[in-house]
Amino acid sequence: MAGDIRILLTLPAALAMQVAHPAVGAGVDDHSAFRTDPWGRGERSLVSLQTWVYGGEGAAAEGRRLRQMHKSIQGTDAHGRRYHALTPEYYAWVHATGYPVFRYARRYLGRPFTEAQERRLYAEWLQVGRILGIHDRDMPQSIEEFWPYYQKVLDNDLEATAVVRELVEPDPHLPVPDRGPRWLRLLLRLTWPWLCPRFARVRRFLTIGLMPPEARQAIGLEWTDQQERRLRRFGRVVRAVVPVLPERLRFLPIARRARRAARR
Repeated sequence: MAGDIRILLTLPAALAMQVAHPAVGAGVDDHSAFRTDPWGRGERSLVSLQTWVYGGEGAAAEGRRLRQMHKSIQGTDAHGRRYHALTPEYYAWVHATGYPVFRYARRYLGRPFTEAQERRLYAEWLQVGRILGIHDRDMPQSIEEFWPYYQKVLDNDLEATAVVRELVEPDPHLPVPDRGPRWLRLLLRLTWPWLCPRFARVRRFLTIGLMPPEARQAIGLEWTDQQERRLRRFGRVVRAVVPVLPERLRFLPIARRARRAARR
């Protein structure tokens, strides 16, 4: 699932839930390059995530690199409280958001998980957390323990932080994408004034729509019945198209290489 291109549609919702925690939002606000280099920042995050899952021994090295990088990330949040990126409570929440988002988005973008698959997904997500250096004592060890923990964070911690508001801004001032082949970069430079606001609206739509409803409510994000119907129509198209794509289009590069290696 982590290598399927549909994960690109789910990551903005997980990110918004992460930065809705005041400590995480402050860390991103103070230290991230998401404003000055959003495309590079997104690419690095995606490569890192793919490496946790498909990197073999390199996954552990990537986990150590991330922890080393986060050692210097600290400061004061919007409420005047001190934060440090490696505080177990905050570091674990960033990782924990992936599970409810992947589980919820699957209802729209693929075949919903069975209960056994949900348990397997959570067990594998815990394994990825260990690669990142998250101790078992800092993460609920079962689905039964996860949901009360999750609801407690929603009830007591999440809010519409400044970074959340930027992520769901319908008309952000995004720079022109600087990734991809030269012909594509040139085309984007020519069309970006027209394309950017439309891209921003789609990003907002998917960020809020693929976020579990209880998280939306905790953060204070509105979602209408009309938007829900549009999301369901969008999901039907994705479910029909993606499974029949050739492997080179359906899977991200690191996942494709891992799949080829596994077949060999």
